Amino acid sequence: MISLQAGKQHPRKRSVLRNNLRIATLEGIPAVMFQTLLGGQFLTGFLLYLGANSSQLGFVLAITTFVNIVQIFAAFLIQRLRSRKWTLVLFVALHRILWGSTGLIPFLFPKPYWVTAFIVLYTLAFMFNTVGGILWNSLISDIVPSRVRGRYFGIRNTLLNALGTFVMYAGGIILDSEPGGRGFLILYIIVWICIAANISVFFFYPDMPFEHSTESRLIPMMKKPLKDSSFLKATLFLGGFLFLQNLVVPLYSYVMLQLLHINYETLSLLNVAQTVFMMGSFYIWGNLNSRYSNRHLLFWTLPIIALSCLLWGLLSVLPLLLVLFAAHIVFGIGVGGFNQLAFNFMIGDTPKGERPMYMAMYAAITGVAAFFGPLIGGNVQEMIRHLPLWTQIYGMQLGVGLAMLVLIATLGRKILRHA
Repeated sequence: MISLQAGKQHPRKRSVLRNNLRIATLEGIPAVMFQTLLGGQFLTGFLLYLGANSSQLGFVLAITTFVNIVQIFAAFLIQRLRSRKWTLVLFVALHRILWGSTGLIPFLFPKPYWVTAFIVLYTLAFMFNTVGGILWNSLISDIVPSRVRGRYFGIRNTLLNALGTFVMYAGGIILDSEPGGRGFLILYIIVWICIAANISVFFFYPDMPFEHSTESRLIPMMKKPLKDSSFLKATLFLGGFLFLQNLVVPLYSYVMLQLLHINYETLSLLNVAQTVFMMGSFYIWGNLNSRYSNRHLLFWTLPIIALSCLLWGLLSVLPLLLVLFAAHIVFGIGVGGFNQLAFNFMIGDTPKGERPMYMAMYAAITGVAAFFGPLIGGNVQEMIRHLPLWTQIYGMQLGVGLAMLVLIATLGRKILRHA
């Protein structure tokens, strides 16, 4: 059970708060299970099973961030909602059902259309997810009081990521023991059970009072975050960094499965190690966040992520698994801090009434930047297929890591560290 200090609140209010936090945590359990089995290495593996090449894989990995543009219109429309909760339930259900339906593709379509059908269903699913995401962020920021926010999300993230590591490893064993379509069929059966459970728990979410924007029209509402120069500079910089990161990181599974011929169980162990160290970093970053600002700490997560890319270059001189474990561990520490602090930046460093539009603008700007990363990275990977093998395995990572360090040392110091 998660225990949180609620100050000198009335016992009834404290009990309602704890119940709401418990529901939000329970909802995450089936969510992290199906997201783990449908994403990451399993998404890459399923696309390869369907017949996708690296450029198609890059497009699929990119599309989830590009559709974040829809969040701008969602942030405007939720100002007119009477109930955030039931609209959230609707869009969550549409996202889960469409994403889960990708498992039916081999049974419903001729093989030449498998990849196209996946892209269509996946894109539609994540268009609905962008609306659900802005609603969930808005609602959860009201459910979780600011005084316990850092600690609660640190605990919640740790618990859910611990579960995710177990599910990831178990999924890898299933695919190694049942290769091909049968293994993915087993994963999708588990996925559908988790989807049903996840949608059901959302019915118990509280429908919190909503503080509306002072603006009633779309353009003036959009101008609020755009006129906030501090927010905009930080968001544009983080978008540029995510563009570089997404040139290579989403394609790690492709490189390891196709070029290094690593099996799913070993790939799962690498991702488990990454997640375990990410979990440990939540506690450390959370404690540091009580002493330093979100932006200041965000700056220090970036060199760690850059280092994880540069470590791939050690494949030329050190044993394969040693280097891959080191790169994944360092990336877990860096990206764990980045994700937690970026979320706190969105819901903590923004005015409450305008928060949905601020979150939507952050998601749209960083989403567009992150969209072109895997899209370009996948095409570059396809273009260098005839170059020496080292360029395909770790050459791009070295170039991107160096570019990250240059960006951090120049714009990053000005925008984040001295914010």
